[in-house]
Formats: sequence, structure tokens, C-alpha cells
Amino acid sequence: MKEISDIENLDHIKQLVDCFYDKIRVNQSLGPIFNRIIQDRWPEHLEKMYRFWQTILLEEHTYQGSPFLPHAKLPVNKTHFDEWLRVFSQTVDELFKGEKAEQAKWRANRMALMFLAKIEYYQNNSSIPLM
Repeated sequence: MKEISDIENLDHIKQLVDCFYDKIRVNQSLGPIFNRIIQDRWPEHLEKMYRFWQTILLEEHTYQGSPFLPHAKLPVNKTHFDEWLRVFSQTVDELFKGEKAEQAKWRANRMALMFLAKIEYYQNNSSIPLM
């Protein structure tokens, strides 16, 4: 049996992102939302997610942009974020073990809380998202 390692390099990031989004695409709750919005641009989305997590976890600054804005008007609520976090944490735990793996789950949780708060704000107010 292969020993599970920590997230150490870009290949590990790609493995995590690919496995996670494979699950998301077929998830009953999240799949229809992601597939409708991303459509045939999955390779582009995955590349962006590789760079995002490479920047966050490996401190190799390859991601440019504002991660919240593309999510600002998604038709999602706390239930969707809870499911997203469940699938993400499950995927991390299946593939990796260690400090970076724990950091990935912690950062995903922080991001989900922030994104949900901002999305709920914009859903309940008429203001336009700036960032």
C-alpha cells in the first residue's frame, strides 16, 4: 500500500484539483451549477484552479486575479457551500496527509465563509459587486 504524502508540488495540486472537480461535475447539488456556468471551458477553469492553489499552498505566485468576482452572482446558499466543503475535505483526506493538506482544508473553509457572506450580501442588496 502506498503511503499518503503531503501536498508538495504542482503535480499534487493538479491531482487534488482534478479529483475534486471530477466529483463536483457529477455531484447532484453542485454539478448542475458548475456545468451550466463553466460549460465547455473546464480546461481553462482547471488551469486557473491549479494556479490559485499553487499560489495559496506552495507560495509560488502564479495566480492573477480576483477570485470572488466570478462567484458573486451564483445561485448558491449555505447548503451548497457545505457540500462544496464536504467534497473538498473528503478529496484532500483521500489523497494527502500533512501540514499542507490541513492548510488546504482550513483555507477552503475560510474562503467558503467569506464567499458565502459576500454572496448573501449581494443577494439581499441592490449593490453591484466590486471585488
